[in-house]
Amino acid sequence: MQASVGGRPAQDTRRRGAVVAALMLAMALAALDATIVSTAVPQIVGDLGGFSVFSWLFSGYLLAVTVTLPVYGKLSDTFGRKPVLVAGAAVFLLGSLLCAGAWNMGALIAFRIVQGLGGGALQGTVQTLAADLYPLEERPRIQAKLSTVWAVSAVAGPGFGGVLAAYADWRWIFLVNLPIGAAALWLIVRHLHEPERAPRTPPRVDWAGALAVFACGGVLLTALVQGGVAWPWLSAPSCALFTTGLALVALVVWMERRAAEPIIPGWVWRRRTIAAVNLALGALGLLMVAPSVFLPTYAQSVLGLGPAAAGLVLSVWTLTWSSSAALSQHVYRRIGFRDTALIGIGAGALILLAFPFLPYPGSWWQPMLLMLALGAVLGLFQLPLIIGVQSSVGWAERGTTTASVLFCRQAGQTIGASVFGAVANGVLASRLGGASDLDSVTRGLDTGAVPEATRRAIADAVHAVYLGAACAAALAFLVLLVLAPRRFPVLTEE
Repeated sequence: MQASVGGRPAQDTRRRGAVVAALMLAMALAALDATIVSTAVPQIVGDLGGFSVFSWLFSGYLLAVTVTLPVYGKLSDTFGRKPVLVAGAAVFLLGSLLCAGAWNMGALIAFRIVQGLGGGALQGTVQTLAADLYPLEERPRIQAKLSTVWAVSAVAGPGFGGVLAAYADWRWIFLVNLPIGAAALWLIVRHLHEPERAPRTPPRVDWAGALAVFACGGVLLTALVQGGVAWPWLSAPSCALFTTGLALVALVVWMERRAAEPIIPGWVWRRRTIAAVNLALGALGLLMVAPSVFLPTYAQSVLGLGPAAAGLVLSVWTLTWSSSAALSQHVYRRIGFRDTALIGIGAGALILLAFPFLPYPGSWWQPMLLMLALGAVLGLFQLPLIIGVQSSVGWAERGTTTASVLFCRQAGQTIGASVFGAVANGVLASRLGGASDLDSVTRGLDTGAVPEATRRAIADAVHAVYLGAACAAALAFLVLLVLAPRRFPVLTEE
């Protein structure tokens, strides 16, 4: 059997298997990084200090990944996937090495941003290559493998990070990336051979547009991440950042409309299929914040579980998510990509809506059961949309399209963290009185038994967040129903 990259026979089965292994290793770098660092925060802060800014270990990385996704997508369409993936992996590994040698919190945050600059290439290019390697009917196979990587990382990452931090040194959390990344790079360089393509015109890169996109995304995402945390929403820093961000949005639109090869081409939003998937997965990123950010707090403060048990309640959704994603092909081949996604997100809205009706204080198995169901239906929602939108474009547009989808999902998560954080803090303050917020309350949980009034206030706050997540799911349903074509325009592949 021949592998197909961009519609041309390129690699035999053995060579393609090696490339798939490389993609799984590269995805493992990005997936583990999202979970393994969190458990080592106490050791990192104890060694380097900087407790007041440690959240930027995550925010800085997320910002760098998000704002570079569109740039890497366009570059992979211009120069090919291999050079972009190799360069991104090299930057990620350089950032990992620098993180391991950080001497204070400021340096560690800066090096985490370097990691993120490479992480954007890993996430976007791996997903694009997955579509290049397999024709439409075989894409669920590679997507199921990549989903399994995320599921295993979500379950094993926190425990692995805790073991390294407790029995070795927190710096090993970054050093373990080096052998994994080196193996991925070796397999990619040795086995990934893309067909040469005669350029229609000499390659031109809109570097000015890339810089503008990077600046615009960085300013707006910083405003969202720090608003209501580092400063009040209506404060001077917040207003200045949002004003600057909106001005940069206008500048990006003006520059991209005049660029010969724009980083974010207009067709990404003019085509119904791509625009609908972008908006729907943006809403997915929004609703994912409810369980991933707020459920562990609920499990510890309301249900009285320990950190490990609370993490288990959350992580089970990755197991059913990957399983249902792998099986979704049997549904979308019968009823189409859009209708499969509609079933998934419609059921997801109902499950999220059921969370506030759980009994108080309840038992651990009740939210776990909902998370199992939520993961199953979201796998039925996300994967058909990604495969469908990738199949609606040719090789020369697939990198940009995939990057736009991932960018919207990441941006949705950032917006969701800010919006739902404000909702939770508002409910908590109204229940407890004064200027109480969820962070200050949860930091006090280690001091002893949680007062009953506080437990009920936290439960109400998390219930309000889940209601908001249900609204986001309903929004995704409406977007697909109104904007997405019933049958995606799938291109015929050689």
